[in-house]
Amino acid sequence: MVNEVYEYLKKAETYYLATTEGDQPRVRPFGTVDLYEGKLYIQTGKIKSVSKQLHVNPKLEICAFNAGSWIRVEAEGVDDPSIEAKKHMLEAYPSLKGRYSAEDGNTEVWWLKNAVATISSFESEPRVIKF
Repeated sequence: MVNEVYEYLKKAETYYLATTEGDQPRVRPFGTVDLYEGKLYIQTGKIKSVSKQLHVNPKLEICAFNAGSWIRVEAEGVDDPSIEAKKHMLEAYPSLKGRYSAEDGNTEVWWLKNAVATISSFESEPRVIKF
């Protein structure tokens, strides 16, 4: 199940990540998604606002569009401090290695807990995937 969500986000290439800052929603484009030890991961830097927002309120939503359908993923982000998870993400995105390293104290990877993904289109009923 999580594999299908991972493949969808990889094919979409860009997804939009929503967090909150106080009572204000914040949405920004993201492109990093990884499947590590059966969990879906995203990546950011500790110095970024998105990191600060997730540490205060780990609830997040992801939205992406691809080939006539769209996906929405509701989840709770869990910060994984392990060097191995960070290395795995950076291996999947070598272009990030100029700005991030697994040991730099800035790189963060978050896995999605209690996730509910809904894939919708105008041609079919929504499909719900929980992982």
